[in-house]
Amino acid sequence: MSAVTENAAQQQTDLPSAWNPADEEAGIYQRWVAAGYFEADSASKKPPFTIVLPPPNVTGSLHMGHALNHTLMDALTRRRRMQGYEVLWLPGMDHAGIATQNVVERELANEGMSRHDLGRERFVERVWEWKAEYGGKILDQMKRLGDGVDWSRERFTMDDGLSRAVQTMFKKLYDDGLIYRAERIINWCPRCQTALSDIEVDHSDDDGELVSIRYGEGDNAIVVATTRAETMLGDTAVAVHPDDERYSHLVGTEVELPLTGRRIPIVADEHVDPEFGSGAVKVTPAHDPNDFEIGRRHGLPMPSIMDERAVITVPGPFEDMDRFEARPAVVAALREQGRILAEKRPYVHAVGHCSRCDTVVEPRLSLQWWVKVEPLARAAGEAVRDGRTLVHPPELAKRYFDWVDNMHDWTISRQLWWGHRIPVWYGPNGEMVCVGPDEEPPTGEGWQQDPDVLDTWFSSGLWPFSTMGWPQRTDDLAKFYPTSVLSTGYDILFFWVARMMMFGLYAMDGVQPFDHIYLHGLIRDASGKKMSKSRGNVIDPLDWMDRFGADATRFTLARGANPGADMALAEEWAAGSRNFCTKLWNASRFAIMNGASVEQPLPGPDQLTEADRWILGRLGTVVSEADELIEDFQFAKATNLLYHFTWDELCDWYLELAKVQLAGEQADSTRLVLGHVLDTVLRLLHPFIPFITERLWITLTGGESLVVAGWPIPAELGLPSPDPQADARIEDVQKLVTEIRRFRSDQGLKPGQRVATRLVGPGFAALADHEGAVRALARLSEAGEGFTATASLEVALSAGMVTVEVDTSGTIDVAAERKRLLKDLAAAEKELKQTEGKLGNQAFLEKAPADVVDKIRARRDTAAADIERINARLSSLPA
Repeated sequence: MSAVTENAAQQQTDLPSAWNPADEEAGIYQRWVAAGYFEADSASKKPPFTIVLPPPNVTGSLHMGHALNHTLMDALTRRRRMQGYEVLWLPGMDHAGIATQNVVERELANEGMSRHDLGRERFVERVWEWKAEYGGKILDQMKRLGDGVDWSRERFTMDDGLSRAVQTMFKKLYDDGLIYRAERIINWCPRCQTALSDIEVDHSDDDGELVSIRYGEGDNAIVVATTRAETMLGDTAVAVHPDDERYSHLVGTEVELPLTGRRIPIVADEHVDPEFGSGAVKVTPAHDPNDFEIGRRHGLPMPSIMDERAVITVPGPFEDMDRFEARPAVVAALREQGRILAEKRPYVHAVGHCSRCDTVVEPRLSLQWWVKVEPLARAAGEAVRDGRTLVHPPELAKRYFDWVDNMHDWTISRQLWWGHRIPVWYGPNGEMVCVGPDEEPPTGEGWQQDPDVLDTWFSSGLWPFSTMGWPQRTDDLAKFYPTSVLSTGYDILFFWVARMMMFGLYAMDGVQPFDHIYLHGLIRDASGKKMSKSRGNVIDPLDWMDRFGADATRFTLARGANPGADMALAEEWAAGSRNFCTKLWNASRFAIMNGASVEQPLPGPDQLTEADRWILGRLGTVVSEADELIEDFQFAKATNLLYHFTWDELCDWYLELAKVQLAGEQADSTRLVLGHVLDTVLRLLHPFIPFITERLWITLTGGESLVVAGWPIPAELGLPSPDPQADARIEDVQKLVTEIRRFRSDQGLKPGQRVATRLVGPGFAALADHEGAVRALARLSEAGEGFTATASLEVALSAGMVTVEVDTSGTIDVAAERKRLLKDLAAAEKELKQTEGKLGNQAFLEKAPADVVDKIRARRDTAAADIERINARLSSLPA
């Protein structure tokens, strides 16, 4: 037994006949972590590459959006590590103020208690206990996905270091006049009883009612329309546009507010749209943000008419009613007085809901803490405009500018107990002191700390630098800040991304928190619809990993990841990715079993066949193209390139050609070519499918790990120069074999059935060296004595025409073939009818994503071609 054969035999014993992810993935990941491959060294001389993981909520579990973003971040960091960078991918979790408090409050409710029964200190202890026992399960799920994060640097937004950073930032902003306390309109959740940020409010089109109400009498009457009749109890004016001549005689007068006996002024304000409704609007400054601004401009009173539970507090018949109970009661009372002039039901309008409990949000005038964002937002805009931070895809930069250029002051206080407590103390005589992390709070009778906590987005806005030790100037900050890439969904561009940009530039002396912002789209179902539990179309990535493996799940997501574009996802995609992994496994196992090796350099060009030179030339092109695509965040194009090269060119063609060569004089050089091509392909695929590539590569090369292997560089692969003649020859072989296979199918020959064939013509003479491969790939036997051709095919190749003469006599059951063809014809006609029906539906064409429509068009064209082909074959069969 030769040394090569011995080695191949040993390698074969290391690879089971099939890849089983459940048996392999966990052990591979544990080995990576134990080896310390993902731990970054701030003292390293290598160039840095940094990503900080967008911190998932401590209450969260891995959903498909996480799986997509984590796959892309892992691909970026694995490739950079292979390229010789010092890579830090820093993990952690967000304390998720409202979400976590709600979880624990539900637990208490099941025990018959509320947080008030425990008191603040004990309740916070209870939340920490919950976090220790149940929080962070998503981190274990990240390991299943293969996330190569530095677990030694894991952070939590309420750990000691980050809490110190939060207090430092608050104090710095306060001292610089960028944090202030004021009464403003905020989003209020009556159920959670806290202010909400814009991102914590989900808007939906809800059915409501629009009622038109007459204020005043006679010539002085004025009509307003509202969807919230109960808020009229807090009206302090009616507003009209200053140029609206219909109401010019009323401006400056007063009108009686129905049901209250109060008189309110009619004011002129340019905010009013004279074309909408009656052109007059009721002004309720304490319960509407636009009305609040009108109230400020005109010095109007701003009485609140509801408490924190959204219960009416105005003395009278509606007092103590819930807002939704008060609404019909107010309308009924107005109707009784003859003041309802019109009612429209249902009236669909946008309504804000608390993202945590789905309660309808109440705009409410409230004393809160605010960040003055104008100078911070201006700096965040300049950093992108001057190129310090690049947005991918570039067209989404406009959305970023639309937001930061028009940002409103940000309310940062929350009426919760779980979170970073606002570091402000109030004295008995109205004093107010902001306390930094190294300062002692004031003591003495009457001093109390502000009871509110900070918005979760405040602490997560510090994430790119607080996680590295800021406000201390640590080695990690010096090495790994600014971070290299932020990868996230475009849906939180305005909220989290903008806040990190503002805080990073402010705290780090104008140095941007990210060099690149990569924005991916959202995941939708196969029809392009948003995934939701109510629709029943949510896909669980954990289920996919159980059924198809982590690699197949990751590859599916990467293949759909076009920058800034939503992704339509279907289970057949994951099944296709699993099939790809199976194909890669089987091909690699065959190559390894047959002695594929990287123990020696590639042979010189004169020792290579045309097939060898062709595949090596294609390999060099693919390495260069894949590199450029990944560098440009074109993950879908990069993975599709690798998919088709691996499956179509390496497995379907070169491997089949290599089988012929392995039986001949070129066996040794073929083993080296197989080994080197496979080695490079596994390296290229590793960032996307790390588990199976790791298993195969170690078996093939005997190397330590792909995690720390080198990234392929064409100039260092020892590839021969491109050989156009070899490329043309192999393209001719491919075309000839493909046409013969199609011809065989049309003739009703079974795929594995060998048939006597004669190949003649000038085109085939040029392919004489490849006759064995053509016959092997097309299942053709030699034409013996007495050969009589019953069918023939002509194929035009670059070197000339080839005539394929086939003897099919006695090889076809005509009746069975006719039955098969008729069945295929019926299926093709049904497919054509279905696809033409969809493409003829204008409503479908307007709503369906472009890629879905393109797929249906392709199915229609294929069906039409199949019908034509099958009919031709039926007509050629003997009667």
